Amino acid sequence: MGFEGMKKLKPLLHLLLPLCVHWIAEEMTVSVLVDVTTGALCPGKTTCSEAIYINGVQQTIVGIFKMIVLPILGQLADEYGRKPLLILTVSTTIIPFGLLTINKSREMVYAYYVLRTISYIISQGSIFCISVAYAADVVDVSSRAAVFSWITGLFSASHVLGNVLARFLPVGYIFQVSIGLLIFVPVYMTLFLEETVAPKTEVNRSSTLKSNTLKIVQERYNSMRYAANLVTSSPTLKCISLVSFFYELGMSGISGVLLYYLKSAFGFNKNQFSEILMMVGVGSIVSQIVVLPLINPLFGEKVILCLALLSSIAYAMLYGLAWAPWVPYLSASFGVIYILVKPSTYAVISKAALSADQGKAQGFVAGIQSVASLLSPIVMSPLTSWFLSRDAPFNCKGFSILCASLCMVVSLCYASALKVEAPRERTFNENAENIEAPLLT
Repeated sequence: MGFEGMKKLKPLLHLLLPLCVHWIAEEMTVSVLVDVTTGALCPGKTTCSEAIYINGVQQTIVGIFKMIVLPILGQLADEYGRKPLLILTVSTTIIPFGLLTINKSREMVYAYYVLRTISYIISQGSIFCISVAYAADVVDVSSRAAVFSWITGLFSASHVLGNVLARFLPVGYIFQVSIGLLIFVPVYMTLFLEETVAPKTEVNRSSTLKSNTLKIVQERYNSMRYAANLVTSSPTLKCISLVSFFYELGMSGISGVLLYYLKSAFGFNKNQFSEILMMVGVGSIVSQIVVLPLINPLFGEKVILCLALLSSIAYAMLYGLAWAPWVPYLSASFGVIYILVKPSTYAVISKAALSADQGKAQGFVAGIQSVASLLSPIVMSPLTSWFLSRDAPFNCKGFSILCASLCMVVSLCYASALKVEAPRERTFNENAENIEAPLLT
């Protein structure tokens, strides 16, 4: 992008700044949460099956509800505006982390898991989907892959900063600093973020509550049916949905148990977790902000997606076969490449959907990913706990991660058959159902 292209990105400033702060605030707690939950639920132990199972249950519950919530949030963002939905989603983390600021007892950790589960249902995945739809409103189609890569690159940069804070801040201050940053984000968005979609007119106030409720339910059903038809009628969206499903099936399963696996197998603590996450984050910043925008015009989203999936397979297999404490660091280095799966996927979806359907398409595919995140812990949590225990049938503590790598292999097979095609124009009747269009172009 040249100077003119950068000028068009000016409306994204008030989106990206608060998102970075939000991601920093969330990431700085990740490496600490393992020690906090293990210490509260299994005091004095390095392996905590209870924590692994609770994480699995949380992931399953989130996956169940996200199947419905994510597509609906995407539709609402198309119909009622990106800004209110973004403010809602970034606000949900404040109360769960606030509980751990007050106390880190067993009871408070359970309360945290309950409220964090609700927070994940609303915010996990939807923040990215709505942000990508917002960016698509203000950026030309030819520049979207680069912009989406910058967004995910800033996500990685935020993770690095969050892990730096986690590495050097005392544990007692981490949640307090996080809460302050989390409160700043919705306040900033309320004051400065500009809306890009003309919201729908309000429901007729003279109507009865029953009729209004039925109308809202009917609208959600019609919008959901439209989003499903949008994806299933497009070969590109259908194929990228399968790619996303199997990739998420494997990767979400790994991410849900990885830190507990490393703590049990190699005795890793907060410092090692932060070091690994920082190492991946620094490389990811370069690959997303610098490398992908340069190579995307040369190779296209499909080639980059396939290379990133190959890297994710290597990442999973090295973790699963890790035979020494230095191997996880080598495995994590592949994150520099596999991180490109997300921006490539966003770009493919964006190219295959019309401007007024960005939220619906991104939300529906994210809903499909949530099905995968529902299924993966059902297998990964008990399998990981089994192979970390003394009752394992053979000595391979990372066997569950090796199984998850097979899902990435399937995802790569679908990605190799992907054809990126532009969307067809809607008919008059279809346009009548969705008349909202971006205000900023």
